Amino acid sequence: MLSILQLFRIGIGPSSSHTVGPMRIARRFVVALADGGKLAQVRRVAIELQGSLALTGVGHGSVDACVLGLLGLDPEAVDPDAVPGLLAAAGGGTIALLGQHAVPFERARDIVLACDIVPELHPNGMRLRAWGEGDIVIADETWYSTGGGFIASARQLATPKADDLVASPVRAVHPFASGAELLALCEAHGTDIAALVLANEGAWRPEAETLAGIDRLVAAMLACIARGLAQEGHLPGGLQVRRRAPELWRKLLAAPANETEVLLDRLNLFAMAVNEENAAGGRVVTAPTNGAAGIIPAVLRQYCSEGEQAAEQARRFLLTAGGIGLLYKQRASISGAEMGCQGEVGVACSMAAAGLAAVWGGTPQQVAAAAEIGMEHNLGLTCDPVGGLVQIPCIERNAIGAVKAVNAARLALHSHEVPKVSLDQVIETMRQTGIDMSSKYKETSLGGLAVNVAAC
Repeated sequence: MLSILQLFRIGIGPSSSHTVGPMRIARRFVVALADGGKLAQVRRVAIELQGSLALTGVGHGSVDACVLGLLGLDPEAVDPDAVPGLLAAAGGGTIALLGQHAVPFERARDIVLACDIVPELHPNGMRLRAWGEGDIVIADETWYSTGGGFIASARQLATPKADDLVASPVRAVHPFASGAELLALCEAHGTDIAALVLANEGAWRPEAETLAGIDRLVAAMLACIARGLAQEGHLPGGLQVRRRAPELWRKLLAAPANETEVLLDRLNLFAMAVNEENAAGGRVVTAPTNGAAGIIPAVLRQYCSEGEQAAEQARRFLLTAGGIGLLYKQRASISGAEMGCQGEVGVACSMAAAGLAAVWGGTPQQVAAAAEIGMEHNLGLTCDPVGGLVQIPCIERNAIGAVKAVNAARLALHSHEVPKVSLDQVIETMRQTGIDMSSKYKETSLGGLAVNVAAC
């Protein structure tokens, strides 16, 4: 079992697997050198980005993330507004590893995009090396960014039961590895998914700390929307994509339309606000990834941010959504490089639908049905970012995903039958579809819109 506070992470854009993960890996590498008393011996470091990390590494911010990680910065703590200055300081021919040990460094030489290497264990591979005097190799490690900011070493992926970084040695009170087990536990204990997940979180920390952690996530999501609604201009990267959320927000406030249109407009612009912030390298919450970071906050902002019950509803929403997200992480993948966008936007849509169904009073069976519907109609969704940037089609795709999540929750609550397709079946279908999907549609920018739309 994982903790939902591992699934939801506060980080920076534009990508959890290509920015947050590599940043964590690079930081872990230099921290391990320091902990082993070897940092002062280092005379040079180099990072080789492989597979999807190489093919979309520039547009997804992987190169910059590696630099920030080598500096010792953590994605949750770094100030996005300070990043340009930090990167500029590291571009003067040296880099201060962990902020304390300077070595010669040139980005073009020391961070290599190995587009020809496709790792067998996972498409997002990184090889990190450090040399001492006389070019003696001090460290040579291979790591993988496995989606949503999660990372794993080569040994851990090859032998996943051995000291897995993702897993925790603690045992949850009510462990579950499938949707069927989750529903059975809810029935056996006469509880709902949110309460069951909250009880499981007690294996990691006291309940008050879990709730405080969830409240921090909610605050970060709402702050991201607020910033996204206020920032004007064009997004970086060369596509000249204009931020549209602020203009849509002003129009909505000035001339509200009928209720149905307002709902669609609000969901659209809240999701777009988050993903425009993400594309600009702002602070977002992986939910469960950065590329799909707008869907859950948009639904939360619309339905769980006002009134006396807002805090309780937001907690219920994220606890339920998190429980569903754990199933996808454990039984399939949330990595676009493995599953395509069905593993990102599809999973986020499924999670949001489940969370909203719970807030609306759905039974655990209806919540699972909402999650199933949210994924069923995202199956086969490709990841083909134009120019390797998390902008087209990613921003609008989150808006569509948010609307689809609400509709999935409505459909589920109108039904009192056992679904013909179970949540476990749709998760397994997503996994098989991801395996069958051509690699050019899995975060490589080698197919789909990425090759049929001019990048500049």
